[in-house]
Formats: sequence, C-alpha cells, structure tokens
Amino acid sequence: MFLKYIYPVELIMGNKYLNQNKLVIISHFTYSLKGARVLVTGASTGIGEQMAYHYARFGAQIVITARREKVLQQVVEKCLSLGAQKAFYIAADMANESDPDKVVDYALEKLGGLDYLVLNHIGPSPFSMWKGDVDHTKWLMKVNFFSYIQMAWKALPSLEQNKGSLVVVSSLLGKITSPFVAPYTSTKFALNGFFGSLRHELAMKKSNVSISVCTLGLIDTDSAMEKVRGITDVQAYPATDAALNIIITGATRQPELFYPWFTYFIAITKDWFPSVTDYIIQNSYNYIP
Repeated sequence: MFLKYIYPVELIMGNKYLNQNKLVIISHFTYSLKGARVLVTGASTGIGEQMAYHYARFGAQIVITARREKVLQQVVEKCLSLGAQKAFYIAADMANESDPDKVVDYALEKLGGLDYLVLNHIGPSPFSMWKGDVDHTKWLMKVNFFSYIQMAWKALPSLEQNKGSLVVVSSLLGKITSPFVAPYTSTKFALNGFFGSLRHELAMKKSNVSISVCTLGLIDTDSAMEKVRGITDVQAYPATDAALNIIITGATRQPELFYPWFTYFIAITKDWFPSVTDYIIQNSYNYIP
C-alpha cells in the first residue's frame, strides 16, 4: 500500500541524504504503518514520546515503556486521541535483568506479535569529566546496551515471522569520541558494533528482519538541553523531526539514518582529518581547567 504524506524530513537512503526541512512527498515507498504492531522503549518523554505520537497518527498499534507509570498513562491517552488503533503501556526498569524480557512478552501478548521494535531508552549519566566511577559505567552499560541486545533477542522470532524491523536509536557519540560523556559514549559504540555485526549475520542467514541504526546529533530534549546549557553553543534539532526520521528509516528498512544530515560528514571526516576533528570537538565546549 502506498502512503502519501508530506513532511519536513531528512532521510538517509544508503549513503544518500535529503536536505533538512525540504518537503518530501513520501509516495514511492511501498510500506504501511497503519495497523503495524510497534514496541517503543524510552517513550515517556523526548524522542520516544514523539515517536509514539507519530506512530499513533499513522494508525499503528503501540506498546510503550519507560520507568514512570503516570507519565506513560498520559502518553497512551494522547496516542489514542491521535489515532492509534491500540495503545498500551508497561512500566519497567531496564537495569533490572528481568524487565527487558517482561516488556517484550507484554507487547507480544497485547499485540499478538511485533512488526517494529524501536529501542530508544537510555539511563541518566552526568555530563562531566570521568572521575573513575566504574560502577556507574557498568550500570549504564546494562541499561543502554545489554538491555537492548536482550530485548532484540527476545523479539527476533516474532520479527522474523512478520518480516519486521529492529530500529536502534544511537548517537553521533557512537561514531566519534567527545569529552564529558565517556560512559555514555562507550555504550553507544557498543550498540553500533553489536548491531552492525548482527545485521551482517541476519543478511547472511537470509533473514526477514531489517536493522536500522539511527545516528543522532544534539536533539532538543529537556534532558539533553539541561546538561549542555552554558557549556556548548552547538545547535540542537527538534525531537519531533528526529522521531519522524527514525520512523521512516525503520519503515523503509534503511540500514542507517544520520540526523541532522551533517552528522554523516562529521562521522566520516574524523578518519580523514583526525587532528582537525579533535581540535573542533575540544574547542566546542566552554571549559576552563
């Protein structure tokens, strides 16, 4: 079924990109999100919340999860008002080893299967110089990485059966390094490495499941803005636009998204001009030793 929507999008198609904020008619992609069964993690706020609303407008069936039950309930109510065929929530803590499996089981029970698993949740981490907190780094890896691969493994049989898509929300900090975010950056590099390898394995097995890894720059979520306020003047981009680009990337089964578009060039030029890249990164922060 052809969908015809006009949206300001920025879509990576292989190594090609469309400039940000140009109106693009999405009429030549053979996909439909109406009735699609979707599980979105980290959906109580920020990009995850905006993805839930976009999926609702497309008429999808949605399960969302995060830690705060009261906020999840409000998001579900709005999803239903926006046109979601079904919307459910389950509160979960991804640092708890049993919760990732519990969430997938809940989604399979409520929706009868999965067409999209969208992994978006992250744990809080200080924006500061690393001071040797190994325990926090281990905890963050559990939330930002190990729970992702646990949920992916649990959902793969249903995704395989339904020719589904696995969408992984990552970061430019999974492609390049930066100060003040060593634990967070390590989790994103782990995500990119693992799901890049898994994509190869699924392709070699002729799997029906696509994997889309989404590389995001600075997005104007409340949590991100609170951390960088007064520290950097790097421009932040809208969470609602990032969310829509992620959804389209998954729906069109593209292997990668870079949003905003220039993050693609930052990712590739770090290997061409490493000294220049390091200089720019280190001088983009208002830091005095």
